[in-house]
Amino acid sequence: MSLKNLNPQFGVLLLFILAAGVIRVVLGADANMSPIAMFSPLGAMALFGGSTFAKSWKAFVFPLLALFLSDVVLMQVFNKQYAQGLLYSGWYWTYLSFVLIVVVGQVMIKKIAVGNIVAASIVAAIVHWIVSDFGVWISGGTDMTTMQPYTKDMAGFISCYAQAIPYMRFFLAGTLIYSAVFFGGLALAYGKKLRTAQ
Repeated sequence: MSLKNLNPQFGVLLLFILAAGVIRVVLGADANMSPIAMFSPLGAMALFGGSTFAKSWKAFVFPLLALFLSDVVLMQVFNKQYAQGLLYSGWYWTYLSFVLIVVVGQVMIKKIAVGNIVAASIVAAIVHWIVSDFGVWISGGTDMTTMQPYTKDMAGFISCYAQAIPYMRFFLAGTLIYSAVFFGGLALAYGKKLRTAQ
């Protein structure tokens, strides 16, 4: 295979996703796991992959691979105290949320328009909050007010979601801003303007 046969759009898409993984590691290296760590490009990466890869399997594989590799680096190098084996407790809930965010990108961003990107970013943040924090609750995550595992009742459930709101806000802000960068960068690379309406 020669370089002439490589699809430049594919290279641009992979470069954006690689950059998202690196930025995520830099922000997530905080051992205290503060909400700012959620100001990452992960949501935008999943939306971007879902809406831009022509082949469906690539839309899922590349963003999830970037998530996995950044998770491994974070758990094995920076945040070993949270690691349970290679990853962290309840990791599969987080990965399920990102699979769903890729689907959101496929469904909601058929045309790259500002309204579509904003709406998809909001839905992505809500999906991530609901699915991943259900995983935190059901997997016995730590209630930061008691430093004990969340109770397996409605009070523990509500407390888990309430304590996750600051993280969800940073996730939403990161998804909105990085989506603007990724989709705007793609539009600039191809000399197109982002549409303001569907």
